[in-house]
Amino acid sequence: MQRVAVYIDGFNLTYGLIDKGWQRYEWLDVRQLSQNLLRSDQRLVLARYFTARMHPNPNDPGKSRRQDSFLDAIATLPDVYIHYGYHMKKKASCAKCGATTWKYEEKMTDVNIAAELLGDAQDNAFDTAIIVSADSDLVCPVNAVLNRYPSKRMIIAFPPKRASKHLKEVATGYFTIGRKKFEDSQLPNQITKPDGYVLTRPPSWK
Repeated sequence: MQRVAVYIDGFNLTYGLIDKGWQRYEWLDVRQLSQNLLRSDQRLVLARYFTARMHPNPNDPGKSRRQDSFLDAIATLPDVYIHYGYHMKKKASCAKCGATTWKYEEKMTDVNIAAELLGDAQDNAFDTAIIVSADSDLVCPVNAVLNRYPSKRMIIAFPPKRASKHLKEVATGYFTIGRKKFEDSQLPNQITKPDGYVLTRPPSWK
């Protein structure tokens, strides 16, 4: 049976769901989603989720708390590994009025995916890798794995409202994840952590 490792670009997936109007699926069991992407002749060996902790947003004070609850929830799942980048504060100027504001830009996700993907390939941890992202910066590591390990397969699973022509050109195969996969991959409304703390699905994600 073919061994499959899944690599999930958290923000690429989340904003794809938001752009599609599927916020209700953000309380996502990433292990079950990974399992639901497999064929009958495949088995899941691991799932890696890549993200960065959000800074508090005065316009949406609950945003970082929702993310914290979600990350705590998926940390309870077996065979799921969370990898963190960071947010860098940057100045941004309005093109119309010239006003200067600050924004946070996510950093390190593509580098972290590349490092884990290449490390797992070298360790022969998988036969097929499924990458849930449409970030064209991942073309280089996908190419590197295929060139070094030609027997391995690199499959791109595009989030909703996301695609990359360059990833399509280099990958072994690709597809877009449909609504049913997300609907069938939801966490329970309440999850009890090992320390007894109960996590609850955010009301805006119902």
